Amino acid sequence: MRAHLARVDAALVQALIAAALSFAHIHDIAMAAGQDGWKAWAYPISVDLLLVAAWRRLRSGTAKAAAWCWFVIALTASLGANVATAGLLDMTDVPAWLRILVAGWPAVAFLGGTLLAHSAPKAATDESSTELIQDQEDEPETTPETPAHPAAIEPTLSTSPVPVPTALVNHARKVAAEHRTRTGAPIDTPTLRARLGVPAPLAEAIAAQL
Repeated sequence: MRAHLARVDAALVQALIAAALSFAHIHDIAMAAGQDGWKAWAYPISVDLLLVAAWRRLRSGTAKAAAWCWFVIALTASLGANVATAGLLDMTDVPAWLRILVAGWPAVAFLGGTLLAHSAPKAATDESSTELIQDQEDEPETTPETPAHPAAIEPTLSTSPVPVPTALVNHARKVAAEHRTRTGAPIDTPTLRARLGVPAPLAEAIAAQL
């Protein structure tokens, strides 16, 4: 237990040191580019927040391409400040292009953070429909009382105006085939309705297409 805590504490201390150094380097770059006072302190916060937002989107498993794009942008800004303050840049004579980058960074960070935090996952609709079909298939079978003279389903294509999705018809065919294999008799409309969990008119329309 103590060894595990020691590893966690060492990782935490290392993370705090790296964050403090990176924070100070971005602050120094902002100061050299003419962003003095509270503005110079806001720049490293903006970079770190964009990194956190991109990392959370990567962990969520959705829109990974956009998350990686903004993560690389924020990481480049952080690493660039670390390298620039290592003696490779004259802090008293910052080039014009760097001043432009520093001045435009807030708009870039705001755009990236908004897209990462408020964009809806694309696969939500598909996942919900898939879960609905799986729930219907996992429901326990409830066989209604068999009438005295069960009759096979007769095709009545012209009497059912209810539109039926092709995917639902295909699923109903599988249910009917499984029922015939298990009982040796064609499935009737009440049983089909109970298995699919659909209203009576829709069950009749599906039965007409089997």
